[in-house]
Amino acid sequence: MASRLRSPLKDPEIELFVKAGLDGKNIGNCPFCQSLFMVLWLKGVRFNVTTVDMTRKPEELKNLAPGIKPPFLVFNKELKTDFLKIEDFLEQTLAPPKYPSLAPKYKDSLHVGADIFAKFSAYIKNPHKEANKDLEKALLRQFKRLDDYLNAPLPEEIDQDSTEEVVVSRRKFLDGDWMTLADCNLLPKLNIIKIAAKTYRNFEIPRKMTAVWRYLQNAYTRDEFSDTCPADEEIERTYSNVAKKMS
Repeated sequence: MASRLRSPLKDPEIELFVKAGLDGKNIGNCPFCQSLFMVLWLKGVRFNVTTVDMTRKPEELKNLAPGIKPPFLVFNKELKTDFLKIEDFLEQTLAPPKYPSLAPKYKDSLHVGADIFAKFSAYIKNPHKEANKDLEKALLRQFKRLDDYLNAPLPEEIDQDSTEEVVVSRRKFLDGDWMTLADCNLLPKLNIIKIAAKTYRNFEIPRKMTAVWRYLQNAYTRDEFSDTCPADEEIERTYSNVAKKMS
C-alpha cells in the first residue's frame, strides 16, 4: 500500500501488516497499527505497508502468521508479532547515527496519557445512565492531567539567565518540538476518542484545555500522523458495536 524511501540499497527489508478498513483495502481502526506506521515513517526508513482484511485473511498470510492479528512486522524475513517488543526492536535496531532516536527525553512524556484510553473505554462502553457522569469526570481528569503537562514548560524551555519567566510551554508535542514514541502511542488514541466520544456520547474535549487542542492541531499538520489516521467512518463503525446505549 505504501513505501517510504530513504536509501534503498542499504535499508533493511521491512513490511508492516495493519488492519484493513471496511473496504478491505484502506487503513482500518487500530491505534497500535497506526503507532507502528508512525514510528517507521518518523525513522525515515524504507518500508511497505500491507492491509489485512480480517474477514477473509489471505492464505499466504495464514501461513505467515497463523492466528495472529495485526499489527505484525516482517523485518529482513523475520516475523515480529508482539507490539511492545516490535516498538523496542525498531528503536534499538533503527538507531543513530543513520536513523533518529524517537525515545523521549522525559519519562513523564511516556506516562502522562497512559490511563486516558482506559477511562474512555469505560465511558463509551457504559450502559448505565447513573454511572455516566462519574465516568465522564474520570475521563476529564485524565485530559486535565494531559493539558497541565503540555502547558508546563520543559526544562529546556527555561533560560536560567533570562529575566523573563516562561509560564506556559510553547512546544508542539509531548516531549518538545519533535514527535517521539510518546506521541506515536498517544495520538492515535486521542484521535479515536475525539471522534467516537463525540458521535456516541456527544462528548468533546473542553475548549478551555487549550494545550490539548494545540497539541492535536500540531499533530494534524504532520503527514506522519494525519496520513496514517483511519477515516472517521472506520472509527464510528468500530464503536457502533461497542458504545452501549444507556438506560
